[in-house]
Amino acid sequence: MRIEEGWLAEVRRVPSPNQDARPAGEVSAVVLHSISLPPGQFGGEYIERLFTNTLDASAHPYFSGITQLRVSAHVLIRRDGECVQFVSFDRRAWHAGRSCWIDRGRVRRALNDFTVGIELEGDEVHAYREAQYRALAAVMKALKVNYPDMNFARITSHARVAPLRKSDPGAAFDWAYFRQCLKTLG
Repeated sequence: MRIEEGWLAEVRRVPSPNQDARPAGEVSAVVLHSISLPPGQFGGEYIERLFTNTLDASAHPYFSGITQLRVSAHVLIRRDGECVQFVSFDRRAWHAGRSCWIDRGRVRRALNDFTVGIELEGDEVHAYREAQYRALAAVMKALKVNYPDMNFARITSHARVAPLRKSDPGAAFDWAYFRQCLKTLG
């Protein structure tokens, strides 16, 4: 994969209005998330609709509680490995919410300012698929090539930066296997 002007060149784009300028222009870390809409179901258009503020509250009982949210991610990696990009990496996606991270010895709170948000279509119960790990590793390699402050040690989970609120990507995500995938890329 390659990045051109903040966008992955080979992936489908679905621009989200839920983004704004990065205050310092820093792109140096990644926060991994998981999402399934409705919860526990995969496929379909609902994630894209949530990130573009077009989710129909009447389409499923769960949606009435989330249609008012204004959230996004930079990239969604579907179960089959397809990547969909919603926000340029050069812009701030609204993915981490209230969060905190000890970053290079200092506490940082506005994680959206310097992180890339990557959503994996999944949940904390079902194993993630090989195609997702491979796609995620390819996105990480492209980020590392294009953003000098990015390195593979600066990948964290939503659970780690918002532990009282979030638990994703959850126990179903195999961190050891993902790190192995990163090593094969160099």
